[in-house]
Amino acid sequence: MKLVDHFQSGLAAPICLTWELTYGCNLSCVHCLSSSGRRDPRELDTDECRAVIDELQRMQVFYVNIGGGEPTIRPDFWELVDYATAHQVGVKFSTNGVRLTADRARRLAANDYVDVQISLDGATAEVNDAVRGAGSFAIATTAMRNLADAGFANFKISVVFTRHNAGQLDDFAAMAAEYGAQLRITRLRPSGRGADAWHDLHPTGRQQRELYDWLLANGDKVLTGDSFFHLNALGSTPLPGLNMCGAGRVVCLIDPVGDVYACPFAIHERFRAGNVRSPGGFTGVWRDSELFAELRAPQSGGACSACSAYDSCRGGCMAAKFFTGLPMDGPDPECVRGNGDLALASVDAAAVPRPGADHSRRPRRAGAGEPVMVAIEPRERTRARADRACDTSPLAGFRPA
Repeated sequence: MKLVDHFQSGLAAPICLTWELTYGCNLSCVHCLSSSGRRDPRELDTDECRAVIDELQRMQVFYVNIGGGEPTIRPDFWELVDYATAHQVGVKFSTNGVRLTADRARRLAANDYVDVQISLDGATAEVNDAVRGAGSFAIATTAMRNLADAGFANFKISVVFTRHNAGQLDDFAAMAAEYGAQLRITRLRPSGRGADAWHDLHPTGRQQRELYDWLLANGDKVLTGDSFFHLNALGSTPLPGLNMCGAGRVVCLIDPVGDVYACPFAIHERFRAGNVRSPGGFTGVWRDSELFAELRAPQSGGACSACSAYDSCRGGCMAAKFFTGLPMDGPDPECVRGNGDLALASVDAAAVPRPGADHSRRPRRAGAGEPVMVAIEPRERTRARADRACDTSPLAGFRPA
């Protein structure tokens, strides 16, 4: 049996655990998967966060992916990072860079169990700031310069691939080389505010083909978070990665109030498995929830199973299907064989599920599909960081005996 086959039925602990510490954020990115902006008064407090970390240590979770919101705005953020690494739980955190000063960068560079991911969605201020907000490009590049000057090698530059930055792949790669960083490219999902931005931002079919070719040529240097396995239907050469949906099997999310979801891109009651404040804590949710048992059971490929590309793309992304109104055993909305377009044509827009709670500082627009205003112009040291273990696939780092 292949190692990947073991993952289909789940593991005793997640390999890729995302933990959003807060919904508070200084930015209002139009594609934010958690609709962040305002803090939730029910957030887990410091002691509760410590208790979760203690559980992760007992479960032997190697590291946790911390995000938000902007996690660094929590007053206890750095304390929690130190507590996690002191308890053998490595930390990789995503930030827009707003609090990554030169002094903080030097402190992070001295910790071999912390990795940093800077979010950037344009290789120029004009492209980036149209999505992430005015001044965000300058904030991110200042943080990147601080990390580079501190000797922090191979921090990540994380890019959500959209139709507006699709032509900047080489520029992103050059930027990563300039700062001694590693490029990470992930897929846009119609989650959170991304549901409203989806029609304006998701890449065209031609751009998907160009991305596939570019990743084949550059994939050994670029992380993808296993985002693009649906593109494998384009050719006989698969992209690096697990090439399966890991939701509830090897992947899950803890949100700021302790709710556990099957996937960071599926924040909706349908995919809520429990809460860490419940008896049994996170361990009980991961190992005993009915939802996760359902996801770990053998899945039907539906109509997709008859497609010659099914073994390559596995039907695509669960969250992308759900938030565009397609059935779980239906095609991916961006199916490169065109099956998604055919399925979407029969979707009743009024019945498309809306993402979960909105924490935006401004009201969300009433309907999905409304236009989004985006103006676009015609130290090398050995680290114990898990550089690839959730960036390409749960298989990364495993070597056959």
